[in-house]
Amino acid sequence: MALQDVRRNDRYDTNWRASVAAVGAGRWGEAERGFQRAVQAAPGANAAWLYLARTQLQLGKLDSAVAAARRALALKPGDTLGAMLLAECLTRRHRHVEAAEVLESALAAAPATSELLSALGSALLLAQRPQEAITRLIQASMLSPGDALLHYRLGLAFKRLGAESQASICFRTALSVDHDGDIAPLALPLLVSSSQQSCDWSELERDGAALLALLDGASVERGGEISPFSLLALPSSRAQQRRAGALHTRHLLQGVSPSLPPPGVRRPGRVRVGYLSSDFHNHATALLMVGLLESRDRERFEVFAYTHSAADGSALQQRLLAACDHVVDVASMCDAEVAARMRRDGVDIGVDLKGHTRGTRMTVFAHRPAPVQVSYLGYPGSTGADFLDYVIGDPIVTPLAHAEDYSECIAQMPHCYQPNDDRRALPPAPPRAGLGLPEDALVLCCFNQSYKITPEMLALWARVLHELPQAVLWLLAWNADGQRRLLAALEALGIGAERVVFAERLPVDQHIARLRAADLFLDTWPYNAHTTASEALWAAVPVLTVPGETFASRVAASLVAACGLPELACADAEAYVRTAVELGRSPERLQALRCHLDARRAGLALFDTERYTRDYEALLLRMHQRRLQGLAPAALPAA
Repeated sequence: MALQDVRRNDRYDTNWRASVAAVGAGRWGEAERGFQRAVQAAPGANAAWLYLARTQLQLGKLDSAVAAARRALALKPGDTLGAMLLAECLTRRHRHVEAAEVLESALAAAPATSELLSALGSALLLAQRPQEAITRLIQASMLSPGDALLHYRLGLAFKRLGAESQASICFRTALSVDHDGDIAPLALPLLVSSSQQSCDWSELERDGAALLALLDGASVERGGEISPFSLLALPSSRAQQRRAGALHTRHLLQGVSPSLPPPGVRRPGRVRVGYLSSDFHNHATALLMVGLLESRDRERFEVFAYTHSAADGSALQQRLLAACDHVVDVASMCDAEVAARMRRDGVDIGVDLKGHTRGTRMTVFAHRPAPVQVSYLGYPGSTGADFLDYVIGDPIVTPLAHAEDYSECIAQMPHCYQPNDDRRALPPAPPRAGLGLPEDALVLCCFNQSYKITPEMLALWARVLHELPQAVLWLLAWNADGQRRLLAALEALGIGAERVVFAERLPVDQHIARLRAADLFLDTWPYNAHTTASEALWAAVPVLTVPGETFASRVAASLVAACGLPELACADAEAYVRTAVELGRSPERLQALRCHLDARRAGLALFDTERYTRDYEALLLRMHQRRLQGLAPAALPAA
């Protein structure tokens, strides 16, 4: 062996040993530098490239990690370990299709192991190919039937397809083989969610109590895996929701320290507002916001849309993006890159529209890309994130007395926090017969998703129906299992199936048209109708509700108050039943409520888009002015 090769090997060995020791001690920067020297000394050392990729992944250097993992796999084609690491790097880069392709190639070249099949199933799910994911995950579970993570991932795939009953079975199986309790924070919230969606209430009370107990006793490390969204439809407190949000945010950050310093005050000029969301397509958030964006003061505000949304080509998506000054596709960027782009754009106010909902990139704001950072519209509660300065609410959904249960400062709109588009369609109602409704019936409707319907709620509706024999209940056909169980539960309460009508899901314009055939909307709690309630009110259908203690349970009360009908927010369940019966027996009173909504629609605070926009912009300016004055964020009561 040549002396040069011996020295190169010595240099490799020295750097290899020192770098492995640095990894063990958590000194990732030192480890990266050592592995870089090792691969320079021995460019064909597959293991060093793998370790370098893993180290760079830990440091958040995602492009470098992808390149190092590719080099490792090229040196050892077909290596399952290398393929899985490369796929992990690509996944962190949000390049899910490529990650799935890498794992599919590995599966074609190597024996099928449960680990490889599970990773492939997860990648396919992230690449929006849930049916294929199910095939791979079932194969994996046959090899490792006791693997709780596999059953959990299989449940995710079924849930993505809307097969909630099958998802519940998978999540419960995951919990039954989860001997160490590692998977419970992930699987239990989704078991509760799927049970609610399919109206399987047989063990819901026990499972819901177990979830809240798990949260209350959770360590920082384990509690972060509990989905905060799952608490909104349970009888959870504001404090529990804030704690879940804080733990989950910390978990999402995975110990990554923000790499950017706080931004300075920007130069004078238009106030730059940057919205971050994956819902800039045919989605409820876009439906609500489009009028606000179109009505904004373009002389004072410059708007950036940072989108990682599906390109659905819908008229709504085109309209919304056209209302923005700048549209930036951030789908393939990591958090730090999105934050750096927002900083380069000089964003003054960064607005997160997702919170703890599916597809969130809320953690971008942990890097402090904007001087003022706001939680708005997408998540009805506290995110628990210490890097979001404000949550936009109103005196009803977020009274200042609730401030201690919000990590954000409460910023109140004067009427209602929810924007609405006064240009939305208002087609005439189709004939009732074509909707499957009796012409002469009193139509009581609730078009909420089935997960918001509780056994207690159904019992209240049954009481109303017993008192109003001329009434029918009109519900949304969300899933077949849910329909079947709802009918059985109502039958047990003495309400026959002939008094229940299910409506299929329709595009929003057709949905609003059919809503006009209803007489009264019966709301749910603890998770109210939100966009669904404002759609009913737009269609001149009164909404009856009971406000609770949480944001999600107070939205409908805010909406009816903004329509000048605060009396539709009842004090409790008994008042709710009594008012529904009184309205059902008083056609003149019910018609007067409908006429109020129909005749005064344009002047109601809820539907006055121009007024809402000016109030919203004034609230943003108050936040901005505090920052310019060097003042810390503080509660901003309704002006």
